[in-house]
Amino acid sequence: MRISSNAAATAGAVVLALTATVGPAAAAEVHGLPGSTMSLLWALPFAGLLLSIATGPLLYPHFWEHHYGKITAVWSALAVVPMALSFGTETTMGAVLHTVLLEYMSFIILLFALFTISGGILVAGNIHGTPAMNAMLLVIGACLASIVGTTGASMIMIRPMIRANDNRPFNAHVIVFFIFLVSNIGGALTPLGDPPLFVGFLRGVDFFWTTTNLWAETLIVGGIVLVAFVVIDIVLHIREEGMPKIKDPTPDKKVRIRGLANIPLLAGVIAAILMSAVWKPGTAFTIEGVEVQLQNLVRDGVIVALALISLYITKKEYRRANGFNWGPILEVAKLFAGIFICIIPVIAILRAGLHGAFAPLVGLVTGPGGGPNDFAYFWMTGILSSFLDNAPTYLVFFEIAGGDPEVLMTTLGTTLAAISAGAVFMGANTYIGNAPNFMVYAIARQQGVRMPSFFGYMLWSGAVLFPVFIIVSMIAFSSAG
Repeated sequence: MRISSNAAATAGAVVLALTATVGPAAAAEVHGLPGSTMSLLWALPFAGLLLSIATGPLLYPHFWEHHYGKITAVWSALAVVPMALSFGTETTMGAVLHTVLLEYMSFIILLFALFTISGGILVAGNIHGTPAMNAMLLVIGACLASIVGTTGASMIMIRPMIRANDNRPFNAHVIVFFIFLVSNIGGALTPLGDPPLFVGFLRGVDFFWTTTNLWAETLIVGGIVLVAFVVIDIVLHIREEGMPKIKDPTPDKKVRIRGLANIPLLAGVIAAILMSAVWKPGTAFTIEGVEVQLQNLVRDGVIVALALISLYITKKEYRRANGFNWGPILEVAKLFAGIFICIIPVIAILRAGLHGAFAPLVGLVTGPGGGPNDFAYFWMTGILSSFLDNAPTYLVFFEIAGGDPEVLMTTLGTTLAAISAGAVFMGANTYIGNAPNFMVYAIARQQGVRMPSFFGYMLWSGAVLFPVFIIVSMIAFSSAG
């Protein structure tokens, strides 16, 4: 990879600045990074990468499309090289391997499998997009989101939704609410639903914890948003009655689901994850000092095998009809590799709590009595998830809350619920809050839907979602420790 002289000079300056923030004593640490002695400069690669992800597709899309991998690699190097110089190669490589082997690999394997298997399920045919039919499709998509993930559900349902409404003068609002409900809110009930929840699962949160602890909040938010959609769709449908008719480019045709063999494969993915949560043989393999548990290796191996079976048995025309290609998952794999690496020093600082450089941030989510402020956790996680990727945002606040899954699932259960709900629900606030949002936006525009601009979409989310979030936060997360 070639890097320009300006980029090299910038990298060198950051390396020197970061190296200068620690002394020889810190460099002698071998069992972990000394978060209490690390300055905020260590967060620059993480912040820079997230800023690149947020602005690249919007401000310089052509350059981003061709060079996002190189950009990610540069930010990753700016995180790893200073750590190696400051704390030693052994400590740094141990931290990187721990993150890659125990978190990133399982994370990307699951996304790869859900993307591959759901891409083989084709909803063919067409139906008429009345308010009642649209509401039903949204409910189906939202329910699918917690089973096949928000990305999988979005890819399965977006084209049928567009075809159902392609003869209507007003149809952009249908896609906007699709992003709200299918690409975000519907994924709140299982680790399969949304990447931040799977990150929590990898950190030790029980598989069904979110199901049992977020179902009420999901019903409240999803129910109110669905009612708002029905009201708006009915009003616009009535207005359309007096307008010139548009010839339906995709006349109504019996709906058929193709690629049904992929459904048991999805069930197999769920079974593999549940198996790894229940089966604990106590056997581990050590790779360069990192212990990898047998049940996790078996889980990931089974999931990969199921994805390969899907590729083998699914007819190619089904994937072509779905517009399936490897571009989105390759982008996610590269970007999240950088995110998981760049966040390593950030997590080290967060683990220092009030003794670390992020003490002001910790103070913002801490109540007067010293306990967590669930209301602040919900809103801060959510607002940052609106503009940054919601998975790393979830991980940051998970660590601020202590990072102990047993405590967070019990004593601090409402805090973990606030973090989870904020990350999942408020990913819907912008096109860049959650990966499927921009994918749905791009597909809809390709199909001729006049989608709102970035800020136009935010007007929709501000008007519809923010009042709902205020209601749910007052009901469920108003406590302050």
